[in-house]
Amino acid sequence: MAVARYRERYSASGKKSDHADAVVLANILRTDLHVHRPLPADTELARSIAVLARACQDATWRRTRAGNELRSLLREYYPAMLEAAANRSGNLATPLTRALLELAPTPAAALTISKACIASVLRRAGRSRNIERVADELYAILRRPQLRQDPLVEHSMGVQALRLLATLATECASIDHLSAAVEATFLQHPDYEIITSFPGIAAQAGARLLAEIGDDRSRFADARSLKAFAGAAPVTRASGRSLVVSQRRIKNDRLAAVGFTWGLSALNLSPGARAHYDRRRTAGDGHAAAFRHLFNRFLGCLYHCLRKRVHYRETTAFPSPTKTAATAA
Repeated sequence: MAVARYRERYSASGKKSDHADAVVLANILRTDLHVHRPLPADTELARSIAVLARACQDATWRRTRAGNELRSLLREYYPAMLEAAANRSGNLATPLTRALLELAPTPAAALTISKACIASVLRRAGRSRNIERVADELYAILRRPQLRQDPLVEHSMGVQALRLLATLATECASIDHLSAAVEATFLQHPDYEIITSFPGIAAQAGARLLAEIGDDRSRFADARSLKAFAGAAPVTRASGRSLVVSQRRIKNDRLAAVGFTWGLSALNLSPGARAHYDRRRTAGDGHAAAFRHLFNRFLGCLYHCLRKRVHYRETTAFPSPTKTAATAA
């Protein structure tokens, strides 16, 4: 869109050619170089972390998609398996649920397995306690009467479920390998201790943060630029007497995704973050708006800590109301 607007400066007819586009692109840098940011000069270690962290994030999204597809299919012909998964954790990606579905991909197959087979599956999945009791519960759930599809249809759906299960297992294995590689690489970076000093930020989330913001400290002129890049800062549109402040839609989606999980974890680990979130909700913000405001606050603290090479401090990031009033006085 920006290049199309530049093209209109040279021709109003809307004509287009490769030569004219080359001239437009060259003149963008010749005339407006000062309004464009140069490419970040990240270190080789930061770029390698970005490759691994983005690959791990992509695998996580693919695992979620495969799990949702499998859940939707099981809902059509095998609700007992969903009930068995919900009886343990509700997550179809757990080793127990995947092993159980591989053992009995259809309700007809579930009627043929014994408690000993289920107990064996529990042991292979890594469970070491209360095996017999859990096996009895799963055995009762899988043999409970339920609505069934026609036999051939049920068999075909079982074949499809096994293929989706294979995809899910592949993505789970990819996440395990990539997560280990991400943590090992991120541990070598000088910003590791600073980023992980924040509440709710472990190695995985910290690596994804570093992957998107990089370690070139001249990339963002101020904290406001970083907040806009992450989508935490709002967009202001002013024209005459009209002033509209709205959510920023154009943003780095990967960084915004980290902000949501960061906020969820920080609410339980940081009293200041919990008080800030509650204060925004009391002021009338919705859940998502309050989370964006909290993410905005954390990004400002992160920018300061990385610039000054200091660790996060709760009392500085979220000072008490009494201390804030005394400082203002």
